[in-house]
Amino acid sequence: MKISENIDKVREDLGYCPQFDALIESLTVYEQLELFYDLKSLSSEKKEAAINNKIDELDLREYADKLSGTLSGGNKRKLSVAMAMIGNPRIVFLDEPSTGMDPRARRFMWKVISRVATLRKDATVVLTTHSM
Repeated sequence: MKISENIDKVREDLGYCPQFDALIESLTVYEQLELFYDLKSLSSEKKEAAINNKIDELDLREYADKLSGTLSGGNKRKLSVAMAMIGNPRIVFLDEPSTGMDPRARRFMWKVISRVATLRKDATVVLTTHSM
């Protein structure tokens, strides 16, 4: 597959969570996920369900209407991972997804990542971490 000729498919199939949160702090959690969903050119019919699924999967429901810039460091990391995983891409790159999280939040994050990497069986997760 030639990337330049299939850019929409490439966007759909890739997710990336950088080491440092790349959030637009004036957007809410919901709006942030909506933006990334739209950037991937995914089906508008499944948009609301996909966004709500990621909000629930990463335990961000109580923050859905809060500005990204007001979240704690751990919840910003959860949002960054949710943005990478929106639309269930086939390849997900996660760079230090649990940085700055307390041990309980870190364990939660590893369970989410494990579920995507092993249970879904349709995604490859490339992970860098010092938390081993």
